[in-house]
Amino acid sequence: MDPVLEYLLKALIIAVCGVAALLANPPIRYFLRKIEPPAPKDDTLVLDPHKTLPGGRWIGLLERAGTYGCLVAGFPAGLAFIVAIKGLGRYPELRAQTNPRVGELFIIGTFASLLWAAAFAGIAYWGVRTW
Repeated sequence: MDPVLEYLLKALIIAVCGVAALLANPPIRYFLRKIEPPAPKDDTLVLDPHKTLPGGRWIGLLERAGTYGCLVAGFPAGLAFIVAIKGLGRYPELRAQTNPRVGELFIIGTFASLLWAAAFAGIAYWGVRTW
């Protein structure tokens, strides 16, 4: 195979997997809704994204981009920085919550997001190495 074509194909694999890694908001939100208990009588949900932890959609997107980038670039230690930055950045908001379930959902959502991005990084790694 032509080396230029092979290089472009590998770049395409990395780009497509990167986009797929970023598109995790709907499945992660679905997953979190499935594990949330039914709403109490006053119809307040723990997972009201605009009230409980605003900006979570963008933070998750950046977290997955960073996770994917670190793993594809061969820098898995960067995941520690991503988790630390996210945890420290959200700590004051999590500490101020009266419902401890918010912290649990934060952790579950973070791990689901990291695993989603890591899965696509693994697919990209496998695709590039086997081609």
